[in-house]
Amino acid sequence: MTIPVVVARDEQDLEPVDLDRWTALATAVLADEGVAGEMNLLFVGEAAMAELNEAHMGHEGPTDVLSFPIDGAAAGPDGFVGDVVVCPAVARRNAPDHAGTYNDEVALLVVHGVLHLLGHDHAEDDEAAVMRAREVAHLERFAP
Repeated sequence: MTIPVVVARDEQDLEPVDLDRWTALATAVLADEGVAGEMNLLFVGEAAMAELNEAHMGHEGPTDVLSFPIDGAAAGPDGFVGDVVVCPAVARRNAPDHAGTYNDEVALLVVHGVLHLLGHDHAEDDEAAVMRAREVAHLERFAP
């Protein structure tokens, strides 16, 4: 099997981002899900995330993570899967009431975003339960 390719960039400077750590996590999740494709993992500031959130989701203000899956001929196990965009500043704020630590929160957001790229959702209770189970399994297995 071909190893997935994750291209990561840190486009913000407010919070520390260990690109190697999060690239390895995203790669491990893709491989475990049987996907050999390529994805981008971007870390952005609040202003950039707010713009993306409004333009693509119709919501005001920054959010913690957005996923942009690719549909069509290029998508699939060996094609380009899409982009995951994480806002470290929002992750830092949410961590105490959510995952606990900043790094645990970023790990959760990376896994959550990758699963969205692969078609998982949490709009319905049954979908949310499946997605949450996959998140927990990946975090227990791969999160450093």
